[in-house]
Amino acid sequence: MTTTTLAVLVPLLPFLGAAAGLAVGRTAPGFVRPLAVLPTLAAAVLAVLVAFDQGGNSVIEATTQLTPTGSVPLSLGVHIDGFAALVAVLVGVVASCVQIYSTGYLRDDPRYPSYAALVSLFTAAMLLVVYSGDLMVLLVGWEIMGICSYFLVGHYWETPEARSASLKAFLVTKLGDVPFLFGLFALAADAGTFRIDGILSTVASGGLDHPTVVALLLLAGVAGKSAQFPLHTWLPDAMAGPTPVSALIHAATMVAAGIYFVARLLPVFAASAAAMTVLAVMAAVTMVGSALAALAQDDIKRVLAYSTIGQLGYMAGALAVGDRGAAVFHLLSHAAFKALLFLAAGAVIHAAGTNSLTAMSRMSGLAKRIPDAYWTMTVALLALAAIPPFAGFFSKEAVLVAAEHTALGDRPGVPAGAGWTVLVAGLLTALLTAAYALRLWLRTFRGRGAEAPRHGRQPIAMTSVLWVLAVPSLGFGLSATYLDDWFDGEALTPTLTTAVLGTGLAVAGGAVTYAVWRSLAARAVPPAVATPHVAHPDAEAGLVEAEALHLPHPAEDPADPGRALLGPLYGPAAAGFHLDALYRKAFVRPVLGAASLVRFLDREVVDTYVSGAASTAKGLGWLVRRAQTGNTQTYLSALLAGSVVLAIAAVALANAFAGA
Repeated sequence: MTTTTLAVLVPLLPFLGAAAGLAVGRTAPGFVRPLAVLPTLAAAVLAVLVAFDQGGNSVIEATTQLTPTGSVPLSLGVHIDGFAALVAVLVGVVASCVQIYSTGYLRDDPRYPSYAALVSLFTAAMLLVVYSGDLMVLLVGWEIMGICSYFLVGHYWETPEARSASLKAFLVTKLGDVPFLFGLFALAADAGTFRIDGILSTVASGGLDHPTVVALLLLAGVAGKSAQFPLHTWLPDAMAGPTPVSALIHAATMVAAGIYFVARLLPVFAASAAAMTVLAVMAAVTMVGSALAALAQDDIKRVLAYSTIGQLGYMAGALAVGDRGAAVFHLLSHAAFKALLFLAAGAVIHAAGTNSLTAMSRMSGLAKRIPDAYWTMTVALLALAAIPPFAGFFSKEAVLVAAEHTALGDRPGVPAGAGWTVLVAGLLTALLTAAYALRLWLRTFRGRGAEAPRHGRQPIAMTSVLWVLAVPSLGFGLSATYLDDWFDGEALTPTLTTAVLGTGLAVAGGAVTYAVWRSLAARAVPPAVATPHVAHPDAEAGLVEAEALHLPHPAEDPADPGRALLGPLYGPAAAGFHLDALYRKAFVRPVLGAASLVRFLDREVVDTYVSGAASTAKGLGWLVRRAQTGNTQTYLSALLAGSVVLAIAAVALANAFAGA
């Protein structure tokens, strides 16, 4: 079997699994779990085989024209370079872990069959984006992911939070997809093709006529899909979906698609210095703003959501300084520890009965009760904080090294200002990341007070996946030196300057956070004995059974170091710097006002004319109907009267003409 055939099967198998799962989900529920896990697992294995065959230093291409269009042709084919090969392995492995984890996490969910099928379809769509050699085919996978995220985020549609979050995710990403579509058309018009290899050849020969316009239009779609400022606000709210879905979206699909797209077409963006500068500023604002917001969140999943936004900012920053190897390296590293963080968070939520950090900080014994989640989440948080030798250290350092080289003018064609912007923002974000990572760990596993309620033993399907993902979270960075061929042949090793600065700031952020926490915890009054509480309204498929304690409002938690560290910034940061309120005033209210005006005009003006025309026709019909009496004498009398009137009129007209 050729490598091209294997590559075609990689996205096809999860798609067939999704179709089969939807077909037999109700009639044969016993087949749902095998149809969810096995095709995705097989796709992961085939993706590994494709990566070995590709070898990292070659490009596998195969294409066939779909249909003649009369202008720019559309083709169906694959374009697999080192980045595509590695990202496909990442998607397959993480999706397989999510499907296996979900068999335990959602074992009692009545909508599990549709959920599993949508996860498989989600996976197939991302793999289509990764392997596609034509931008229009890539767009198909891009949009399928959007609709899958809508359904999966809204899985618990009984709750208003899930319904609004799914709608918000769909609308915000579509807001970016509209200019993205125009950008694709403009790019194809300049290059004369939608094929990726043809576009890259056109850029290399200087044939792109409008690089800035094209790049900025495409960046709008990337900002929406990869949750970059200012279109990032949908991602924290998307935490209303099941936790495994959050792991999939944040680690391997959806948000990774935008970064991967820019990496694949980086020469298009690099052709415009203005676009690279915009990308650098967007990445810097995203990094710092999301890290500040994460330090003020009280929901464990929202902390991780803002963390994802910040780490995507690192990837966008690497692309802004022209180093797609560093960007994809951090994409792969981040996928491992972020999937682990979300799945471990699901285990913590299952054990604690709440996703509130305030509630967890008032519980004791979580670390002993769930040792698998405790140790694996510790590994993942160390990787997130970029502490050596964990994977996050090496990949984050690769980004900082790339920014340093650009700032010093070692990368021609990329503005040095973009390098300085990314470097300064990246170092500041390293400090903040370590602070909120340690805050999350302390409030989750070092709580004081009553023991958390017990919700039964966690399934082996959940705990085993955590240890599988802990391996790359710990060791992937060390192995990256052997993968140079898959990263354009560039070395990804840290330099002394950035390693000392980045690690030193991370250690300083963690040390200050720990000192503040110790000081606050020493002065805090121990919480009262736990009392039962009513069922949590946002319970995930019965797994979150009840709030453990009657606790004060999060703002009153005396042992939260985030409030002390942020000071007056705490309130705005907790509210996401009020961007949602700003968008509501600037966009939502004007649109609603315009809709009200249109509704008024339709009801009071258009409907008035339509109703008047209908009433006139109805009145004329009534008059005609009244004239139809069925009496012959009446008809003859009317005929005679009409004849007399016509005769009189004719005589009058004749006299008038004679007189003239």
